[in-house]
Amino acid sequence: MEAAQSTCLFLLFLLTCGLPPKVAAEVQESSDGPSASQEPAWLTDVPAAEEFIAAAEVAIIGFFQNLEIPAVSVFRSMVQKFQDVSFGISTSSEVLIHYNITGNTISLFRLVDNGRLNLESKDIESIDDTKLSRFITVNNLRLVTEYSPMTVVGLFNSLVPIHLLLMINKTSPGYEENMHRYQRAAKLFQGKILFILVDSGMKGNGKVISFFKLKKSQLPALAIYQTVDDEWDTLPIAGISEEQVQNFCDGFLKGKRLRENHESEEKAQKVEL
Repeated sequence: MEAAQSTCLFLLFLLTCGLPPKVAAEVQESSDGPSASQEPAWLTDVPAAEEFIAAAEVAIIGFFQNLEIPAVSVFRSMVQKFQDVSFGISTSSEVLIHYNITGNTISLFRLVDNGRLNLESKDIESIDDTKLSRFITVNNLRLVTEYSPMTVVGLFNSLVPIHLLLMINKTSPGYEENMHRYQRAAKLFQGKILFILVDSGMKGNGKVISFFKLKKSQLPALAIYQTVDDEWDTLPIAGISEEQVQNFCDGFLKGKRLRENHESEEKAQKVEL
């Protein structure tokens, strides 16, 4: 088990190595959308809060007892920077009690793994744009999350220990169609497997591809990885289909490993030679 944990930690290091010092700011800039006048939704009761969380892949709620604190203005500024994330604010005592809030708290809710992460009073007292941006970027996991040195931290901290990686060049023909099928397949394994996109056209992602003993000539490919016991498997593909993804994932969950079969075949061929 110790060996598996050390290998898992090595993979995490491998995926995050080379992280630029100002990566948080860079990712924040890439998340910026066009300027728009947006405000967090006001959540006045428990049903409104529950509906708000259920309707979003990622929902962030500021549970504030006092709207005069500096954290509120920082929180509101995030709405413009992360326009694909749902932001809400509640000062309702009913809502705060329902979510076990005892002080000013910012909570991030993830549909993909039913996760909830909190920035509580001690963190909020010193919160600024950079800290809150990083918290959102690191933990912003969706049905399909694109790999980056920032998102990988959230992936390894997720409640879901099995990750499926689609390694494909985002500029390749048919990419959009493949992604639509991949996203539909992701819904079948919500809460069981995290679906990740790795852009093989990005030079920095070469370490991820080589970890799974794949070559560029074998891409696109699927790689599935279990963080608990370090088990993994790969499947080179010509294109994505929901049935293909489902069969590959179901096989892995049942303990079937295509890689082991390939290795056995290779050994047999070497013996014959």
